[in-house]
Amino acid sequence: MKFILGSGSPRRKELLAQIGVFADDIRAPDIDETPNKAELPRPYCTRMAREKVAAVPADADDIVLCADTTVALGRRILGKPADRAEAEAFLRSMSGRRHKVITAVAIKRGSQIWERDVVSTVRMKNLAEDELKAYLDTGDWNGKAGGYGIQGPAGVLIPWISGSFTGIVGLPLAETANLLRASGYPIYGEGS
Repeated sequence: MKFILGSGSPRRKELLAQIGVFADDIRAPDIDETPNKAELPRPYCTRMAREKVAAVPADADDIVLCADTTVALGRRILGKPADRAEAEAFLRSMSGRRHKVITAVAIKRGSQIWERDVVSTVRMKNLAEDELKAYLDTGDWNGKAGGYGIQGPAGVLIPWISGSFTGIVGLPLAETANLLRASGYPIYGEGS
């Protein structure tokens, strides 16, 4: 049995290490992440995690973990910004408002799949022009859903959350640990 992390995210790798889980292999799936027409954020996010885990090649006894994090402003999905201008537009749209961060996790072992999604609420402060520009200048927005990562420089822009901090970062650890146990994977070296 091998544990395969189906993600190129360094944040997910770091979060798993916090619970004593280390990937034997990393295989980031290459799938089309375009939302379907009129697809809502939560179903989109769970579909992405499911499609990712299905796309990772693995032996029958291997355990594959994939996840997807989606930022939602109302019914609108804010993906990873294509460029600085889109990151700025995302941040302006969230400024002074609450939004949802959804992370869906899917674990596959053989033909069986275990899944869970976690929805958290995040409030972004009213952004002044100078702090918006300063944040954009860090480049931290690149490669992050919604154009920010709460665990980095953008943490100062987030005065309040309700839900799972690790879910907002990209992998809800309590729920992920339960899914891993259900799939037969030991947490913290259980049973070894």
